[in-house]
Amino acid sequence: MNVLILEDEKPIRDFVRINLKRAGFEVIEAATGETAIEAIKLHPEIDMAVLDVMLPGMDGFEVCACLRKLNPRIGIIMLTARGQEVDKITGLDLGADDYIVKPFSPGELVARLNSLYRRLYPADNLPEEPVLVSPPFRVLLDQRKLMRGEQTILLTPKEFDIIKLLMENPNKAIHRDEILNTLWGRFFTGDMKIVDVNIRRIRQKIEKDDAKPEYIETVWGYGYLWRTDPCDEGN
Repeated sequence: MNVLILEDEKPIRDFVRINLKRAGFEVIEAATGETAIEAIKLHPEIDMAVLDVMLPGMDGFEVCACLRKLNPRIGIIMLTARGQEVDKITGLDLGADDYIVKPFSPGELVARLNSLYRRLYPADNLPEEPVLVSPPFRVLLDQRKLMRGEQTILLTPKEFDIIKLLMENPNKAIHRDEILNTLWGRFFTGDMKIVDVNIRRIRQKIEKDDAKPEYIETVWGYGYLWRTDPCDEGN
């Protein structure tokens, strides 16, 4: 795994680098948002990015939004200050996949990176249908793309996983807990807002009016459901 670390405090950056290298990761470092952007351009092999929020100049939020545009598939974990709930929500809205609250242990960071990496690059040798179809959408599983006709709808890795889970269970209500446990893992220490934030972002991308969704339906007090036209069932 190739990991970009964006942290302006050198002692923290060195500490993280040493522990990630011990865990077998390749590490690329950046002390500013600007150098992080250049690193992504120079190293397209980067799989994951760990971004500190509080930085001089270009902050972690700006870098997150930029990285997501440069590489829609990259995994992004934000480092936030304890108690800054707004930082978590802002980061998720901008395309982050996960967050860790400072101070954190190296073991927690390694576990989060490994968990996210497994979800982004599943080592599953079981045969899998290459396409999920729910008109007007197609999910290209091998390419991890959502298509509406010939248009590609850009999704973050987590958004893609949610779409895939919902479309694999058409017209079936899926509990928030099931979405959280399936896609973030049973030991995720955050709260269920992360599911709602990602659903809101997906709706903004696929619905004509995200306030009146046609495809991702809210099952109040329970979870979410992918609604299909009855004529399309079985496709």
